[in-house]
Amino acid sequence: MEANMRWTALTAIAPVAWGTNYFVTHEFLPAGSPLYGAALRALPAGLVLLALCGRRPHGSWWWRSAVLGLLNVSVFFVLVYAASQLLPTSTASTVMAVSPLAMMLMAWALVSERPGRAHLAGAAVGLSGVCLMLFTGTAGVSVPGVLASATAMLVSSFGHILTKRWSAGTDVLASTAWQLTAGGLILLPVAAAVEGAPPALSPSALLAFGYVTLIATALAFAAWFTGLRHLAAGTVGLVGLLNPVTGVLLGTAVAGEVLTVRQSCGLALVLTGVLLGRPRRTGRRGRTRTASRPAADERPARESAPAVGGISGTRTRPPARTSAPIRVTPRHPEQR
Repeated sequence: MEANMRWTALTAIAPVAWGTNYFVTHEFLPAGSPLYGAALRALPAGLVLLALCGRRPHGSWWWRSAVLGLLNVSVFFVLVYAASQLLPTSTASTVMAVSPLAMMLMAWALVSERPGRAHLAGAAVGLSGVCLMLFTGTAGVSVPGVLASATAMLVSSFGHILTKRWSAGTDVLASTAWQLTAGGLILLPVAAAVEGAPPALSPSALLAFGYVTLIATALAFAAWFTGLRHLAAGTVGLVGLLNPVTGVLLGTAVAGEVLTVRQSCGLALVLTGVLLGRPRRTGRRGRTRTASRPAADERPARESAPAVGGISGTRTRPPARTSAPIRVTPRHPEQR
């Protein structure tokens, strides 16, 4: 149980960092360069992790890194960048909170992880909170921005489940580095062909890219994929609900966005959903029953041992019969 809580706390670093990423991208990064923005976020982070792990892809991981890099990095980063520019911070991060349900259904189909009742209940409560935060009615919502964020959620959910299925026995840091590097390399030629020359970056934009690259990408993805390795996909998806919570709080406290009563109720429901899907403690009764059951390798010795003092409950075997009866020769009367 304590180990599960530690993995959950480590996994939570990712959605919190991603929630801050919306604000940093919206406020400090150039709005007209989503392809370059995604490439400058992915490629440096991948190279940093690649230098730390010191491992190159091998075997099937050459094409797996390309597929996962395309889904989890190239397409996902471009859509998130566009959504961050088109939507307020709170709205952009809130749409991504639909991912728990998508991850549960995809994990059920791809890795045979059937969602538990607690996970489904947490997803339902969390989604109701998302709806309250998203449809506040205070301002118009950009339809292209919502579509970009929703598509990013679906693409990344599918990519994360593929990562969980393919990464068994592979170092998490190495597989994360391969995906980020491959995704960045895919983006660079596309960005040069579509957007032309790279945008000029101010000192604040350079600092923002440094934060996005190291914290919201390298550290966040390493923590997220580590959680997928050790926890159920339903639990990881519900931890991802901390993404909109962070985005809404940052948008309200820093960006000056108004937090309405409906948004506050939505936040409470989202946190309730996270708590409902947290790892459960094993009951005392189950532990006692397991401890009292004899081990499999102890049963034959117990069955073959003779009973002591007539203790019932153990099966005893009759003593072995000798091959020939022992004859006793009577002594002659004179020898007595």
